[in-house]
Amino acid sequence: MQTILMANPKGGCGKTTLATNLAAYLAGQNQRVIMWDLDRQKSSLGWLALRPAELPSIASLDAERDEIYPDIPEDNDWLVLDSPAGMRGKNLFHALKLAHKIIVPVQPSVFDMSATRDFLDRLMEEKAVRKRDTFIGIVGMRVDPRTRAAATLEQFLKQYDLPVLTYLRDTMVYVNAAFNGKSIFDLPHYQTERDLAQWQPLVEWIKT
Repeated sequence: MQTILMANPKGGCGKTTLATNLAAYLAGQNQRVIMWDLDRQKSSLGWLALRPAELPSIASLDAERDEIYPDIPEDNDWLVLDSPAGMRGKNLFHALKLAHKIIVPVQPSVFDMSATRDFLDRLMEEKAVRKRDTFIGIVGMRVDPRTRAAATLEQFLKQYDLPVLTYLRDTMVYVNAAFNGKSIFDLPHYQTERDLAQWQPLVEWIKT
């Protein structure tokens, strides 16, 4: 079973958007997927509760954030971990131990970049990352390439020897899909063509 962790101490940066859409993508590829929502708000589990029964199923892990070693069914192909804002200490340590790949979302704002800088510096010191047992990928969230903020974000990310997997645009498509327990992969192609193209490098990285 492969474990993908969405992580960034900054709240509202897009971790749940990435977790729910990635889980839906994998489920749509006939993969057995289970989600573990570590956030006390349980947004990912709330999304799952809204998910229509006719869509590819995604299992959920009902465990509290402080339960370090929950009983994770081994008959799944993927575990998708949605982490809370401000996760640190032993909870972060054990989440990192589970993860094969870590996706770090970051928005083009000074606050997001500042929080992400400190977090990436800590991640790069983790033994699993240094030994290349765990891999990190960065995703730019809510990015409008025409703006100065987008150019600033791109320049900021160049200082790290880490793959910038993709930049996802700022669109209500994600919000509207989530209201119905759906992802962009569950919507008609004509509604999501641009978004699916932006996701392609990310899903290719996941599978490598």
